[in-house]
Amino acid sequence: MTDISVYRRSGDLSGRCLCGSVTIEISGSHVAAVGACHCAMCRRWSGMVMSGFDVAPEAVTVTGKVSRYASSNFAERAFCPTCGSHLWFRDTRDDAPYEFVPGIFAGADDFPLISEIYIDRAPGYARLAGDHPKKTRAEYEARSLFVEGDDP
Repeated sequence: MTDISVYRRSGDLSGRCLCGSVTIEISGSHVAAVGACHCAMCRRWSGMVMSGFDVAPEAVTVTGKVSRYASSNFAERAFCPTCGSHLWFRDTRDDAPYEFVPGIFAGADDFPLISEIYIDRAPGYARLAGDHPKKTRAEYEARSLFVEGDDP
């Protein structure tokens, strides 16, 4: 698997939802690279493919009203209640990092794609090119938390 330590950065990024009601400031440790997921839940939430990058909780300041949806017994998905922009996916069992959607941060435009999971579930219109580590549903679920019955 990819050694994400080479993508670890410390610095500032500013992001916002579509309407600007929610702003997110990152000041500190984050991974300047993106992972993508094609599971059924992520496809339903994003409309295509979910992608995100990790940010340490202590580096995050969120301003504005945020709605959270408990999408499983171990994770939440957050969005702006005004415009519906997706903001993050986060494990709620501990002090896990935020997994922010990169599209809300102009400073994330150059982040490379470094991993992709559920590749056997990717629809034809969402096949991602590049030489990065990829895992099928079975490969990912053999070693990671997942939602039972995550079928289309």
